[in-house]
Amino acid sequence: MTDQELRDLMASLTVKHAELVDLHRDLHRETERLIQQSREGADRQREEAARQRQEAEHQRRETDRYLRELGRQIGGLGEKFGSFTEGLALPSMTKILTQRFHMDFVAPGIQGRRNGRTMEVDVLAFSNSGRNEAFVVEVKSHLREEAIDQMRKILREIRDFFPLLADKKVYGILAAVHVPSEVEEKVLREGIYLARIHDGQFDLQVPDDFQPRAF
Repeated sequence: MTDQELRDLMASLTVKHAELVDLHRDLHRETERLIQQSREGADRQREEAARQRQEAEHQRRETDRYLRELGRQIGGLGEKFGSFTEGLALPSMTKILTQRFHMDFVAPGIQGRRNGRTMEVDVLAFSNSGRNEAFVVEVKSHLREEAIDQMRKILREIRDFFPLLADKKVYGILAAVHVPSEVEEKVLREGIYLARIHDGQFDLQVPDDFQPRAF
């Protein structure tokens, strides 16, 4: 190999070395850029995940608050509707109790106490005249089967809380705005009077062959 050829080879190797150095530097820069990009992407993902968690927690708190408020409003509405129904029933039932059943005494929302226990009935009526009878009226906006069980329990135990009824026959009346047909049939089979609302007033609705049960 001549000196010129050796010089040309050395020059070529120098150029190649410089190109390799530049390539290595470019690769290093690209690697650093990709690493930084990856870090920034991971940071953004973490920030987004944290933001989503905060938003989900905020939504959960708002949902809990809304449900609590809704429950409070529904509870208040139920109380108002129940009070409205009882207020609507009282004049009608007073008329029925005094004119049809000849009761001398009609008391709404009366409560009796005995041995630390209490019993409250929507309406209690009784007579001391020739009809030695008493009537218990329970008012419901929507009549369900458990109201029948409740009425039977009241009729069985009422003399314990109201001793003045000791020698009287006691009858039950369930007054309701909405009465499913299957519940209506069960009420009548139990010998309990049924009153339903009609034209803004409560009327007794019992068949001709109805047999009231005295407790």
